[in-house]
Amino acid sequence: MRARRVRKLEPREPLADNAARIVRVRLDELRSFAPRAFEPGAVRAQHDMRIAAKRLRYVLETTEFCFGRPAEVARRRARDLQDILGELHDCDVMLPRVERHLAELREVDAAAVRARAGNASDLDPALAARAPHRTSYRGLEILIVYLHARRALLFDRFRGFWTEQERLGTWQRLERAMERRLQEARERRRAAKRAEKARRELEAAEQQEREAASRAAEAAAELQAARQATRGDAAGRRDVSRPTDGR
Repeated sequence: MRARRVRKLEPREPLADNAARIVRVRLDELRSFAPRAFEPGAVRAQHDMRIAAKRLRYVLETTEFCFGRPAEVARRRARDLQDILGELHDCDVMLPRVERHLAELREVDAAAVRARAGNASDLDPALAARAPHRTSYRGLEILIVYLHARRALLFDRFRGFWTEQERLGTWQRLERAMERRLQEARERRRAAKRAEKARRELEAAEQQEREAASRAAEAAAELQAARQATRGDAAGRRDVSRPTDGR
């Protein structure tokens, strides 16, 4: 089963933020198999749920310290779930093998009994009673019965375990812990955006203030130059209008 893709991972963000995104996806992945896996014959769904439990367990083993008690409990329950479904999977693997082996022995014995019959017009039942693997059948049949019964017991245990975790809120508490962390991350990002906007506005205001101060300085310099020029013109006019000596 291919793992679901985790989106919006950001290496520059804190470990807990990225871990919360991964845990949330892995938890959703695990819970998505619940309806199908509760059917006794849903071997594929049960196998996929086991893989999903393993993935959730692994990520929690390395990040549970970020989230406290809910993550610790969920990690342990994911391990327990993986163990139960693993034993269930062992039965699913063994049953076809044993049944296939039993069928092969029957085919071999049928061929051997037929060979012993030779050219007889009918088969003597005593020949079948002396089939080469006749003593193996009972043990294999008992093993098949055992595996079927054990699988049924493990399935009931699995369903009861899942129901109990739902009642205790194991997965819900983990989900809420992840959502709290991600909500905090969203609030930090919004605060950072507001701070960045305020910084840009402050820089713009400071730039405008510097430009205004520069324009004011230029205007003051122009005013000073104009006053000096005005005083110079007035002094020149006074010199021109002053009476000259007649001698």
